[in-house]
Amino acid sequence: MLEMCCARVRSAVVGLVLVLMLCWCPPVDGSNVVIQRDAQFDVTYYDTVTSDNQTIYSYNHTVSRNKTEGVRVSVELLSESVQSPLLFVVRQKQAVLSFQVPLILRGLYQRKYQYTQVGRTLCQPPTKAVSEMQFFYVDVSTLSSAGVHYQLRVSRVDSFNLLTDKKFSFNATPSQPQFFKYVFPDGVDTVIVKINSQKNFPCSVMSIQDIQCPVFDLDNNVAFIGMYQTMTTTAAITVQRKDFPSNSFYVVVVLKTEDEACGGPLRFYPLLPDELMDAGNRSKTLDVIVSPAINSDVYVMGMLFCLGIFLSFYLLTFLVACVENKRMNRKREGLLHPVDISPAETASLLGKAPVSPCEYGSFADNGSTLSSEAVTDSLASTDGNYGYLGLGSFKRRSITLHHVAVCIERSLESVGRSRRESLSSVEEDDYDTLADIDSDKNIVRTKKFLCVSDLSRKDKRVLSKKYQIYFWNIATIAVFYALPVIQLVITYQTVVNVTGNQDICYYNFLCAHPLGALSSFNNILSNVGYVMLGLLFLLIVLHRDILHQRALQRKDTAALECGIPKHFGLYYAMATALMMEGLLSACYHVCPNYTNFQFDTSFMYMIAGLCMLKLYQKRHPDINASAYSAYACLAAVIFFSVLGVVFGKDNSAFWIVFSVIHILATLLLSTQLYYMGRWRLDSGILRRMLHVIYTDCIRQCSGPMYIDRMVLLVMGNIVNWSLAAYGLIHRPNDFASYLLAIGICNLLLYFAFYIIMKLRSGERIQFLALVCVLFTAVVWGFALFFFFQGLSTWQKTPAESREHNRECILLSFFDDHDIWHFLSSIAMFGSFLVLLTMDDDLDTVQRDKIYAF
Repeated sequence: MLEMCCARVRSAVVGLVLVLMLCWCPPVDGSNVVIQRDAQFDVTYYDTVTSDNQTIYSYNHTVSRNKTEGVRVSVELLSESVQSPLLFVVRQKQAVLSFQVPLILRGLYQRKYQYTQVGRTLCQPPTKAVSEMQFFYVDVSTLSSAGVHYQLRVSRVDSFNLLTDKKFSFNATPSQPQFFKYVFPDGVDTVIVKINSQKNFPCSVMSIQDIQCPVFDLDNNVAFIGMYQTMTTTAAITVQRKDFPSNSFYVVVVLKTEDEACGGPLRFYPLLPDELMDAGNRSKTLDVIVSPAINSDVYVMGMLFCLGIFLSFYLLTFLVACVENKRMNRKREGLLHPVDISPAETASLLGKAPVSPCEYGSFADNGSTLSSEAVTDSLASTDGNYGYLGLGSFKRRSITLHHVAVCIERSLESVGRSRRESLSSVEEDDYDTLADIDSDKNIVRTKKFLCVSDLSRKDKRVLSKKYQIYFWNIATIAVFYALPVIQLVITYQTVVNVTGNQDICYYNFLCAHPLGALSSFNNILSNVGYVMLGLLFLLIVLHRDILHQRALQRKDTAALECGIPKHFGLYYAMATALMMEGLLSACYHVCPNYTNFQFDTSFMYMIAGLCMLKLYQKRHPDINASAYSAYACLAAVIFFSVLGVVFGKDNSAFWIVFSVIHILATLLLSTQLYYMGRWRLDSGILRRMLHVIYTDCIRQCSGPMYIDRMVLLVMGNIVNWSLAAYGLIHRPNDFASYLLAIGICNLLLYFAFYIIMKLRSGERIQFLALVCVLFTAVVWGFALFFFFQGLSTWQKTPAESREHNRECILLSFFDDHDIWHFLSSIAMFGSFLVLLTMDDDLDTVQRDKIYAF
């Protein structure tokens, strides 16, 4: 027994001697001296190394399967200047980490930044054993012939394993990145990792990486793997257990060498190609916290809530329709069985009102009546002034009051009916119901006071066919527009999922709930209101259309001769545009950024344009724009929107050209509206303008003939010129929203003018329409409040945009922008109802008593 012990001691001594000989023997044939030391954790070693010697530090620690111990290597170069850098190689059981000191990191334009203090956390691959002792070695070498002094310290990392809902603070620099490990607890499938800092700069990067070696934790390689995003003060990434087979992941935080990626200033160019830049003090204190995300119950609750809100509008519409139907049945029964009703009241109920001013040529203007001489003078003035801007001067002729002002609607209607019965198909350009197309149009449309009967003389089937083209055109546009959009956003989402670059999309990362491949399902779901309410409005319009067609088949006098002419094509187009707005807004929110913001705004332009066209069509059905010209103008608007997004930022030439086009378009449209289309743009336009200025302003000072129209157009020009000046001076970065603001301002101005003129003409707004107006105004107010919260903005860098991110505020599922989607869809639906119902009070009023304004 004693001999065995002595043999073991002799073997150990021999082994020790051999090791000492290998470590301390002098170099033979030019080889380096290798010095190996047993080192301890949390001990600082000061040493020197040259090209003739290499130092190896040996460490050991216990690794267990259920607990990961973080180990950090910190190095500082003590020599002032060195010919060659120090090379550190950390050899582990299943990983190797190497870096040089001083560490050189590159920025933009190949600028070089030197760091003499380097700190790296070692990757800890998982072990299958319950517990085992592992060794790792730190090799230090250099090619410098002079001695290089350095400081080495290896320490254990406190709080290397992040705990759920527990905040942890740490410091980082570009050469001293940090990463930590998080393990999914039981019952938690999704977590959100949040990092905050009190300082905007230095610019930082947060990365989520799988548990594997090596860990990419430097500015030049952090984007190689996993998910990552830049940050200034806030970053948040939602992580799902299914994406990490080991049920754990690393949270990596890296500081960038420059701040340009986060919107910071870009430093000057280096004077020499290899000049080293001063890195300065780029230290930052950050806080990290990992919190459980919502579970499947919240998803279900959010979807049920969203569907419930908009299905309630279907129920409410059904109830209102039942009540309205019951009221109409009672009214119809009262007409069929009148009790104690005078003949005058019966005639009033049947729409047989006394003869109107339009029928006999006397037009009410604030209670006054124009004589036949006044009408003749008015027409003579028309001949002298508007012929120069129109189709040529009228032939001067003796026009009696009866020939000019007598409303011939009924006789022409009977002629039109007989002709329609004999025609199998009709087109708008085949014929005009006026006997003399050129002269009579000028006579009728240039009267000082126009009635709806004057501007609804064309064949009804022709106009219905004309306005149905709006619906079919927009349906075709929607198909051809939506298909490539859907394809593109799917590609965007795929790129985000594959590359892990979350700077591509501008989400509200603090309230972005993934579902499947979608990164922010809640922002997509909240757009369902546009589709559902657009479909509901389509059904309401279809119901009204069917009732109107039945009334026409019954030869109902009220449907034939009373009220605003019923043309539903534009309503169908508006409903389609609202549904498409929901679809394309959902596509935009798959990956919102400045390159696809057009998807979210294109049909907003169309909705604004169609609403203005519908307002104008109500009392000017004969002269409203055709679908082809209207959509061509809207296409031009979208074209300028794309140009503005791509080239408009700080581009003086673009803003000058756009402002000039904006003002010219405003003037041309004003002229078209003022003269009811009875003017011509040709080489003689300047001569005719000068003549009008001379006759109306110089020779005799006369006011505008159409005062109401002039007031509207003057206000419209003031608004549009002001918006053009604002754009030219301030040049807003969000050109698409600026263009949309122009359309909305013009729509609101025209709508306010319409309401004022309606009330001024002695008309009234029925209770249902009044409720829609008030409800819509209130909802628009709340909607705009949530819209201007600004949870993200692609006008800034992704890191700066995340500074505006906020937590969910409704059901822990929807954020402020989702509520904007809810409220704006309801407000648009209400606005459409206002357009549909606000002239219902005129359904029993003869058209020759309804003023056109």
